[in-house]
Amino acid sequence: MASTSSPTLSQAILARPISGNASSSSSSDRVSLSLSALKFSPLSSSSSSLSSSSSRRASGSSHRSRRRLPAVLRPIRAAAVETLDTATEASLVEKSVNTIRFLAIDAVEKANSGHPGLPMGCAPMGHILYDEVMRYNPKNPYWFNRDRFVLSAGHGCMLQYALLHLAGYDSVKEEDLKGFRQWGSKTPGHPENFETPGVEVTTGPLGQGIANGVGLALAEKHLAARFNKPDSEIVDHYTYVILGDGCQMEGISNEACSLAGHWGLGKLIAFYDDNHISIDGDTDIAFTESVDTRFEGLGWHVIWVKNGNTGYDEIRAAIKEAKAVKDKPTLIKVTTTIGYGSPNKANSYSVHGSALGAKEVDATRKNLGWPYEPFHVPEDVKSHWSRHVPAGAALEAEWNAKFAEYEKKYKEEAAELKSIFKGELPAGWEKALPTYTPESPADATRNLSQQCLNALAKVLPGLLGGSADLASSNMTLLKMFGDFQKNTPEERNVRFGVREHGMGAICNGIALHSPGLIPYCATFFVFTDYMRAAIRISALCEAGVIYVMTHDSIGLGEDGPTHQPIEHIASFRAMPNILMLRPADGNETAGAYKIAVLNRKRPSILALSRQKLPQLPGTSVEGVKKGGYIISDSSSGNKPDVILIGTGSELEIAVKAADELRKEGKAVRVVSFVSWELFDEQSAEYKESVLPAAVSARVSIEAGSTFGWSKIVGSGGKAIGVDHFGASAPAGKIYKEFGITAEAVIAAAKELC
Repeated sequence: MASTSSPTLSQAILARPISGNASSSSSSDRVSLSLSALKFSPLSSSSSSLSSSSSRRASGSSHRSRRRLPAVLRPIRAAAVETLDTATEASLVEKSVNTIRFLAIDAVEKANSGHPGLPMGCAPMGHILYDEVMRYNPKNPYWFNRDRFVLSAGHGCMLQYALLHLAGYDSVKEEDLKGFRQWGSKTPGHPENFETPGVEVTTGPLGQGIANGVGLALAEKHLAARFNKPDSEIVDHYTYVILGDGCQMEGISNEACSLAGHWGLGKLIAFYDDNHISIDGDTDIAFTESVDTRFEGLGWHVIWVKNGNTGYDEIRAAIKEAKAVKDKPTLIKVTTTIGYGSPNKANSYSVHGSALGAKEVDATRKNLGWPYEPFHVPEDVKSHWSRHVPAGAALEAEWNAKFAEYEKKYKEEAAELKSIFKGELPAGWEKALPTYTPESPADATRNLSQQCLNALAKVLPGLLGGSADLASSNMTLLKMFGDFQKNTPEERNVRFGVREHGMGAICNGIALHSPGLIPYCATFFVFTDYMRAAIRISALCEAGVIYVMTHDSIGLGEDGPTHQPIEHIASFRAMPNILMLRPADGNETAGAYKIAVLNRKRPSILALSRQKLPQLPGTSVEGVKKGGYIISDSSSGNKPDVILIGTGSELEIAVKAADELRKEGKAVRVVSFVSWELFDEQSAEYKESVLPAAVSARVSIEAGSTFGWSKIVGSGGKAIGVDHFGASAPAGKIYKEFGITAEAVIAAAKELC
């Protein structure tokens, strides 16, 4: 961070060669000193403890064979230095790192719950990142051009809370640290972006965070390619991630990191906390691969910091090297000791997920020479960190001035970029959505979806996305754009490959990068099974991803039961803060997209058909926002004999059944039930106008599980659906054999009225 006073040693070490940007035009917020001009001794071992990938291969560096550090560790002692100033600085760094450790220890101890081991081991890299490297404004956690930080190993969240507290974020006060994991605090048991400003993404399920980081870095690269000019690098920030052994084991991290390497996300720098301990014990019991070799194969630059406990200079040098590599993401493997400083529990699973205990806390205080009461921040540490508030404000002010100049020169681009980082939709954007009449040709809703996507791409500058290797089947290509690739990052079609889980989590990162970015991703609806964890995180962390899920039922036909979703619609209706939308035709598909775009803090799933469907009379774009609405009614006085309720491809069946019943003199109402969630949000009066309580004769029809439909049809109604797996046959044959027909609806209606 920049400072208004003379540079400290830490700042000088992270001078222009380490922390500078690609062009000299953005260097004014950095201290620019030559390392050779400084006279200081390293704080720890020699630079030989930093290994590049080439030297590592020569010496052999498998995960299993690396040298282990001793379990009992003595306090860090600064090496001899040549001046009083550098000695003071070295002492202050040590004190600052121990402050981070003990804030974590004390919070976990007070809560008697949590994970102290990671913060104790990762405190050095956390300190260097937040105190020396990252650009941010503590008083405006949402400043657009800030560096992003993701703690993928979210169980170690007290590391991040301690750093946010020291840096001056209002979201983490001392009382929040003391209220760790307690009701009403801003310090929940895993980082939550919606709870704690300064936390970029919600992490907890391991591997999600690094995948989110890939999404954040993708967004930066994409926006930089679109909006930067030769004379103005207006988009210029890094994404830093700390991930652990557990993240590395989860398959999602490999999916996302494979894409990061393919895309050449050079501003993604991940720190792998290589502490060799998981909840069950030493990772040797299940994890002996060479992570270094794997990441090299994924297209990453790999660096090994062998002493992450006291090797401050090695960590700094690794960051310098990482920033010099522009065309690849970098993995910095930092070998640490979990629970560093604890005489009896360091380097063991017992410090991973539980409090140290009073005796061990006292022993750790003695071992690290820490004489302070719980939660105490020494005055010199507090004073040192206090500079981040004015420095951060100055960084943002400088960027705002730079953007003002950019706006004068590039008015149109500035307006687009501003809409993206402010989350403002262009006036009248919804008018671009197509509309249909009953005379319009029948079509699959997946094809109608593509028409909507391409119409929206022309008016929504933040819309981008793609499919898990099914773009030509999901119909998700934006025809006016090319592919986002390493050398064409300005394009807006994202090729995710067969990586559903990684795709969903990457889109979460994109959505949370800037409120005006609107990512969509697609696959067959049944394969939400492969990405459900990422979709749940979308809902939890308020990431408005649009999930375009085609082949939504047994109607996909010949591919058979492995590809035919049954329970999926019901399962997402059970998930909080998500919109499950099943449109029946073109107007409802357009209406579903309108709702999805408007809901920036709530993800949407659009379940779309493979088979052609007619454009039905009575459907409308506006009706969708009600969730359920009447499309035809032959009754009067809100007293139909029977109410037929359909969704998606089965609404057509309900309409056909109604026509036949009316010929027999029945007063029939047909209701399209696009979204249960939206209907639940309507007023009691509106709900009564659609589903009057006095009318118990109700029949629903949906080519999926009937689970939950009793809520709509009531105890006196009947739900027609599929409560078993599908079959391989043409769609029409399957519908007939499974009783998803107008005849079945008519028979059920006659039973009820």
